[in-house]
Amino acid sequence: MYPFHTAAFADADTPFDEARYIIFGVPYDGTTSYRAGAREGPAAIRAVSFNFESYLVDYDLDLADVSICDAGDLDPSSLPDAVVADVEAAVRGICRAGKIPVMLGGEHSITPGAVRAVLPEWYVVCDAHLDLRSEYGGTPDNHACACRRVLEDGMSNIVIVGARSGTREEYDIARRLHLYTADEVRKRGMNVVAEEIAGLIGGARTYLSIDADAIDCCSTPGLGTPEPFGLSPWDVRTLVRALAPSVTGFDYVEVCPCDAGQTAAVAARIIRDFIGCHHTRTRER
Repeated sequence: MYPFHTAAFADADTPFDEARYIIFGVPYDGTTSYRAGAREGPAAIRAVSFNFESYLVDYDLDLADVSICDAGDLDPSSLPDAVVADVEAAVRGICRAGKIPVMLGGEHSITPGAVRAVLPEWYVVCDAHLDLRSEYGGTPDNHACACRRVLEDGMSNIVIVGARSGTREEYDIARRLHLYTADEVRKRGMNVVAEEIAGLIGGARTYLSIDADAIDCCSTPGLGTPEPFGLSPWDVRTLVRALAPSVTGFDYVEVCPCDAGQTAAVAARIIRDFIGCHHTRTRER
């Protein structure tokens, strides 16, 4: 019998019960407001993940030796509130089993469901957009409302990194949170910003959400809502590494694979780096 690659993320072949990290996809972009295609994100991220070596030299770690399970994709409803509820139920099951959920989007509207299940003490999001609208496109569960839903669920410890787009009302709200705009990160440097955020969190349970459009669209153009003058892939990786030991839930959303594969490749590498960093640094405790 010849071996065939499955649709699973590379090196994620541990059975669910034995795994520490559970990868799953949510191929949904039902509230997309500019360019559709984020529903293809999970498949694109998985496909390019096989391009990379399993050995992570920065951690002297082979991901083939880490217990990772790819549980597959949720079958999303057409209704955004139903999708959020399904994500919440799926992530709650993962957390009750004592495992770390790693969610592949799909659009950002799915994140509040995961945050409700993880129940973190801090929510950190890298995003070009503030996503603090009360509703958009006729629904409060729009991708443009993701951070507002997390806030209204009672999460006051919110850090937004890389933002450069929002309404006046959204900026008024964001300034009452912990806001690091893309311009501020460029001026101060991500090493300084990441260290400051890690100090704020202080090791508390954290949900980390990476919206692909946090990165400058000139570097990773496969985006549903592209924005220039953003973070670099290096910036995002620096932040992920700084916060990884505290993270109890992680997602990478809004990859819209309409480019030559750059955006999905960055996503896959950062996801692999997160798992490697989290595994290494929490194992040493």
